[in-house]
Parts: sequence; structure tokens; C-alpha cells
Amino acid sequence: MSMDLTEEDATFRDVTRRWVNAECSKQYCRELERQEHVFPQELWDKLSAFGAHGIGIPEEFGGQGGSIVTQTLFAREFARTAAGIGWVWGVTSFSGAKTLTFCGNESQKKEFLPKIASGELRTAMSYTEASGGTDLLGGLRTTAVKGDGGWIINGEKIWSTGAGTADYLLLMARSDTEVAKRSRGVSIFLVPTSSEGITIAEMPKLGMRCVGSCSVHLDNVFVPDALLLGEPGNGWYQSTKTVNNEKLINAAFCLGMLDGVIEDALEHMKSRHAFGKVIGEFQILQHYLADMAMWQTQGELLVMHTAKLQASGAQTATESTMAKVLCSEYVSKAADLGIQILGGMGYSAETDMQRYWRDSRLLRIGPISNEMARNKIAEDLGLPRSF
Repeated sequence: MSMDLTEEDATFRDVTRRWVNAECSKQYCRELERQEHVFPQELWDKLSAFGAHGIGIPEEFGGQGGSIVTQTLFAREFARTAAGIGWVWGVTSFSGAKTLTFCGNESQKKEFLPKIASGELRTAMSYTEASGGTDLLGGLRTTAVKGDGGWIINGEKIWSTGAGTADYLLLMARSDTEVAKRSRGVSIFLVPTSSEGITIAEMPKLGMRCVGSCSVHLDNVFVPDALLLGEPGNGWYQSTKTVNNEKLINAAFCLGMLDGVIEDALEHMKSRHAFGKVIGEFQILQHYLADMAMWQTQGELLVMHTAKLQASGAQTATESTMAKVLCSEYVSKAADLGIQILGGMGYSAETDMQRYWRDSRLLRIGPISNEMARNKIAEDLGLPRSF
């Protein structure tokens, strides 16, 4: 369907689609995932050569330029074949590039953004703690104490995706306890993973198996003042600048996986024979596919509408939250139906449907659970805060 893209954006989408088909086929990504706990360096290098890491980074800092629309288009096309492996690109894109662009000072941007754009540097987000989950502020126990020339950080993080292969952690810590509101006194740091006192361990999980999610233990880790992002104590408010971007990229990944589900389901329905006919003639399976197509169209309209609003500078807290919830739930339902359509082969690791199903399930939980997202939407509509 037409998304009313500019000529430049339409060309970028088409170029990306050709690159994905040539360099990142479903079979290629399926093989990568079988190498559990092994970072897909070859895929990272392909992304670097394509210039993917520079999407959204201003050209003055070595990036490709482009808006959130460009990022959204890339995320969707890439996830169509890569599914959850797409976060190999996504994590550094939003945790490092976007946060530095929004919150970094000029010196930090000049030092780090060109390295991110070239693929030389990787980052991982270390916000979540075991006691908090979605309740980042309520569960925040990691502390940063001011010292001579820097900060001493102690604490533990979980679900830090990519931490095991990252060069820097984008880490949230409480730097001041004498505050009237718990959203105050929070700071954001770029912490080198090579720092003394850091221990990183990968956590086994259901999907995204070659994109490691890790626990991070910090024991008296020193971080120099130069690696504090923005103002000390104002990190929570600074981090919200990237939240809408993250939720929208999340939605675009889900939409891309939904594209992949529909492709595979349709191919199977046209080629598989049972009871003397092509199974695509069975009415119930046609209904399944029709539902998927309607979910796809709804998701596309909301994602692109929100991306264009964000690109124009409008506030999109409600829209990006809606897109995240809608697309994550639609792809999860579609992948489940896709397994049903493929039957036993849908459950087989020889096909991709089970990979879409496993990888999409996480995105109903993170970076914010869909239950909490619904609370936020209701609050934005004028209802009292429910938590």
C-alpha cells in the first residue's frame, strides 16, 4: 500500500529491501540464530558496510542523516528476515546514537557518534534492575557517588541486551538521594565495559538467541566526569527524549516480523496440498491470512503516522505507545496463527515461523509491558494515574 513517502524515503526503502534480500536472507538469519551465545560479527560488518549504523546520525558527525521515518523504514525491512536478530542493529541505534544526539555535549558527540556510525563502537542499555522491571525508578538501587574527577558506581543490572559485546554501557544510576521526587537525582553515564569492577554474564532466553541479554554487576566502578551524559541528577528527564523513538522502533520491528509471517504463510498456503487440494482453498486458513493482512495495514498506518509526527517535532507519547502495543500484539497473534497454518513444519526449526513467534513474544514485555503501556494511554486520555 502507499504510505505517502517522499521520493527519497521510497528510494531508501527499496534499496534497503534489495540489500536485505541479498545479504540477510531468512535462511542466513536462521543459521545465525543456531549459533547461540555467539555474536554475529559478520552481520554487524554487513550492517557497517551498508551504512546502517549511521542512519539517523547527523552527517556532521559521520552519519547518514535521515529522520525517524528513515530509521523506521530500515527497522521494518530488516526485521522481515532478521526478526529479533535485528536488535544487533537496534540496540546501539537507540541506546547510543539517539541518547548521545539528544543528551550528549558537543565533545561527546564528536568523540562517539562517528565511531558508532562507522560500526567501530557498540553500546548497550543498562537501566533495568531485578527489583524493578518496568518500574525503573522504584527499583533503582544502583548508586553513583561523586568522587575526585568522576563517580564511583555500585549496583547490578539485568536484561542489558548486547552488554557482553558492547564497548560502553548506557547506565542509569541514582546520584542523589536527598530529593523531593524520585525522578530527581538520577544520572546517566557512558560506562566502558573494560572498566575494573564490571562483571557481565549472559542470560539464557527463549528467543533472540545470538543477541546476548546480560546481567551486569558493578563493584566500585570509576567513571570519569567526561562520561556523564547531560546534567547530573537530571538523567530521568533526559532519557525520556529517547523513549518515544525506542517504542516506535520497537513497533517497526514488530511490523517487519508481521511482514515476514505473512510472506511465509502465503507461500505455504499456495504450495502445500492436503485432501486433494491446495490448502489455500480452505476457508478457515483464508480467514487467518485475511486477519493478518488487516493487522498489517492497521500497524503500518499507525507506525508511519507516528513516525511522520515525530519527524515534524510533534509530541508523540500517546501515538508511539499505541503503535508499540498494537504491533507487538498483532505480530504475536499472527506468528501463532502462522505456526498453525504450517502445521508441524511451523514448529520446526527448519522454518522461520517459530522464530517470529519466539522473538515477537518479548516485545509485548519490553521496553515497557503492554499492561503499563495501556495505563499510560489511559492517563494521556485524562484518567487518573493507576500506579
